[in-house]
Amino acid sequence: MDVFSDVISTVRAGRAKFTRSRLSGRWGYAFGPYPGAGFHVVLEGNCWLIPPSGSPVALGAGDVVFLPHGVVHGMSDSPDRTIAELPLAPEAGPPDHEPAPGQAQLLCGAYRLDRGQAHPFLRTLPEVVHLPARLGDHSALRSAVDLLGADLIEARPGAAAAVPALMDLLLVYLLRAWLDEEAARHGPRGGWCLALTDPVVATALQHIHRSPAHPWTVQELGAEVGLSKTAFARRFTSLVGQSPMAYLTWWRLSTGARMLRDGQAPLAAIARNVGYTSEFAFSAAFKREFGAAPGKFRRQQRDITEAVASNR
Repeated sequence: MDVFSDVISTVRAGRAKFTRSRLSGRWGYAFGPYPGAGFHVVLEGNCWLIPPSGSPVALGAGDVVFLPHGVVHGMSDSPDRTIAELPLAPEAGPPDHEPAPGQAQLLCGAYRLDRGQAHPFLRTLPEVVHLPARLGDHSALRSAVDLLGADLIEARPGAAAAVPALMDLLLVYLLRAWLDEEAARHGPRGGWCLALTDPVVATALQHIHRSPAHPWTVQELGAEVGLSKTAFARRFTSLVGQSPMAYLTWWRLSTGARMLRDGQAPLAAIARNVGYTSEFAFSAAFKREFGAAPGKFRRQQRDITEAVASNR
């Protein structure tokens, strides 16, 4: 698995929750805050995004809006209302309105996300990522939106199986599109946009992600990418925002957290698989990072998963 896929896996904690709504006339709803990442896809018609700050944003059919931090925001038929003036969207999503000329059809949803496990790349994203449906831009993202629209608007057979898979594709393609947009706007620059493509840092990240249990040192990672210890540490830290060893520790503990959440492996086995020589050392480091001992964390995650399943 590549580093970008690992980034996405920290968002996809279980299936995305989503609703489709047909809205017409005078309408508007507030969304969030949400413990995860929210999104809206305009399947038909036009509407407005009321962001947490700044001016309203006009949206048209095919536009995608991603809110990686789950901030409060609004969706409305017009830009003349504030978020505070809009009613909170129901848990089941905005209700369908009677079909009418000029109606908007939206796909609204969210990916559940444990902030403690969010990849640092996601923390660098802006509050709102708007990807308009410009002809010829981001063809893969446009295709995912078109396929979602076809399954949802036409209620095609097998939609219940197809839509969750298309939601995952949507997430991949919108994050790729944002990276492409950033590169086009700003060119080469520091931060995760460059870290994921820089040949030195990206290679070092691949080593860390593929083999977290390996006893990496800064010197060994530098040798793997053909740089001295000092030059490598400086370059890695300037792009990633953490030193190589700090990032290695974070990745080991985040990998351990996913193993606790998704499986039944004993704690000692998880500790070995992520590079800790003892269960005690792993438990102590894990509690410092996540604020709970591994056993308690596993129980909490199981409770969350069961609660989400019961609400579907």
